[in-house]
Amino acid sequence: MKCPLIINGAGGRMGATLVRLAQSDSELALAGVVVPSSRVQGLESLGCPFGKSLGEVLKTVKGAVVIDFTSPEASLGTVRLAAETGMAAVIGTTGFTPEQLDELRAAARQAPLFWASNMSVGINTLLAVLPELVKKLGPAYDLEIMEIHHNKKKDAPSGTALKLGECLAEARGWELREKACCCREGIIGERPREEIGLQTLRGGDVVGDHTIYFFGPGERIEVTHRAHSRDTLALGALRAAKWLHSQKPGKLYSMADMLMA
Repeated sequence: MKCPLIINGAGGRMGATLVRLAQSDSELALAGVVVPSSRVQGLESLGCPFGKSLGEVLKTVKGAVVIDFTSPEASLGTVRLAAETGMAAVIGTTGFTPEQLDELRAAARQAPLFWASNMSVGINTLLAVLPELVKKLGPAYDLEIMEIHHNKKKDAPSGTALKLGECLAEARGWELREKACCCREGIIGERPREEIGLQTLRGGDVVGDHTIYFFGPGERIEVTHRAHSRDTLALGALRAAKWLHSQKPGKLYSMADMLMA
């Protein structure tokens, strides 16, 4: 049986990519799309219900998984609706505050919810192997992260960079919020030994580049992940939707949960 899917924010770049790939996936059925009021023209050709709000589309679509790559505020609306109705939702939005993430975790007790700051299988595999690299290299190696994204991205550092930073910090027994350095300017003195730099570049149409640096005595190791197209992230989200369709509420699921299943 096909997994029915609703794309929230189908008029955006990621939403349009999700619609295109969902239509070509034999295990998925595009059951509905949600777009802002200014972008509803021409959606009849998709052959599924559409509307200006998720609540409007849900009135005609039952049992679907929602995928949402919008904004923190809009995605929270999706999460709240999920908690009310029990619908399953895959959230790919970044830029949530700690308090907003707490709300996601609370809602996950009422509905199957999946959230990842990066849906790439490659990035999430990298997150699994980085701790071992940190531990084997030891404390003599300084840890830095550089991330590059397109000039339309609104949050910085990227959610992926923060996730990578948390991974490195945890491997060192640190809290990232206590050790992160996101800006260096002026006479700053020597680099503290217990610090993780997270630096940001923005420009052009870069989908997403992340490099982790290990600066050691006499050598440097660089581990880089480059997303060449949004298809990489969209395919991960579609895979998550198919997996989430058979899951129960109880926790905020992640890529790690899916990859280890």
